[in-house]
Amino acid sequence: MATWNPWHGCTKVSAGCAHCYVYRRDEEFGRDASVVHKTASFNLPLRKNRQKEYKLQPDGGYVYTCFTSDFFHPDADSWRPEVWAMMKTRSDLEFYFVTKRPERFSVGLPADWGDGYENVHIVCTCENQSMAIKRLPVFLQLPIRHKEIIHEPMLEAIDIRPFLNQYHDEIELVSCGGESGDDARVCDFGWIQDTMNQCVEYNVAFHFHQTGYHFRLGNRIYHINRKNQHEQAAKARLDFTPHK
Repeated sequence: MATWNPWHGCTKVSAGCAHCYVYRRDEEFGRDASVVHKTASFNLPLRKNRQKEYKLQPDGGYVYTCFTSDFFHPDADSWRPEVWAMMKTRSDLEFYFVTKRPERFSVGLPADWGDGYENVHIVCTCENQSMAIKRLPVFLQLPIRHKEIIHEPMLEAIDIRPFLNQYHDEIELVSCGGESGDDARVCDFGWIQDTMNQCVEYNVAFHFHQTGYHFRLGNRIYHINRKNQHEQAAKARLDFTPHK
């Protein structure tokens, strides 16, 4: 799995940020996670080896981008045009990033963006109902070739039926995941199952990717180690592939 974090650090904007793993990690090293700065990997997609070949080569998967910040963070406005340019140059790579700031999408957008770069996948995260209502009407109208919705950390049952009804042809995937870390809030199996049912109703792909640390099933709460959270989610067999 390839990762590329051109900048690091973020500021909290909603309930889903309360126990951000970036903050937890930076606290361990005595760093201030709210300070956004360019990283040493800023130009990673353009780096070449002695044979003048790109070091970052396609491997059949995504390049997970900006996962220690938000791609549309205002402190990165001056750097974003250069990153867009690198994504265009490396059209052989599939870039994938998640945002809580879809309203800032147009800031620094390339003039040739059109209806989107084919190799850019953008995901809007909505951890609760209020954020779904706030972010999805903005996100789903944006000119993006590949759009996904993610509920992570999923903090409550979320009804996205109105959006699935209107935009089911544009939403490539809806996924759900619980929260990790010792202070993680509970994720309920019923919330995941309900989201899956919504996707089945509107024939939109669904994926349950991780349980989180505190996972409620029925009347019992299970405490699942980080290394087992993806495996346990897969065992639930809730993934849905839409029919043609």
